Amino acid sequence: MTSVTPDLRSPRECALAAVEAHRGERGALLPILHTVAAELGHVPRDAVPVLADALNLSIAEVHGVVTFYRDFRSVPAGRTTVRVCRAEACQSVGAQALAEHAEAELGIVAGETTADGGVSLDDVFCLGNCALGPAVQIGGRLHGRVSPARLSALLAEVRA
Repeated sequence: MTSVTPDLRSPRECALAAVEAHRGERGALLPILHTVAAELGHVPRDAVPVLADALNLSIAEVHGVVTFYRDFRSVPAGRTTVRVCRAEACQSVGAQALAEHAEAELGIVAGETTADGGVSLDDVFCLGNCALGPAVQIGGRLHGRVSPARLSALLAEVRA
């Protein structure tokens, strides 16, 4: 059995605490998953059966929700998350090429994290920056009118 540092809860303890915090709420699974993800940075695979049991759902139902919504990860994200907008407005001004450039630059595809754990790359379907597309969010900071060259420069800053 692995020991858990005193200030951190295990995935099981975190899952059970989240269930207790949202017990009785209608449609509690999503708020519970958000609570677990906020505390642990992801929804660990071993938390899924705990949640299923506590909510009287099948493991497949909980797993399906975790894997359907892009808000949830089953593994921790990198230290920095790069999100490339793939909505129509950004697509019309080069988001596809920008996403391909990001994948080539990082050596990963959307949904993955670099081997060093430094950067996770995600597609997102609107950053609300439609007039300044293509838009990218890096570490929570929004950037507009991002060209491949500018993205390379931004990624170099993150990786330095």
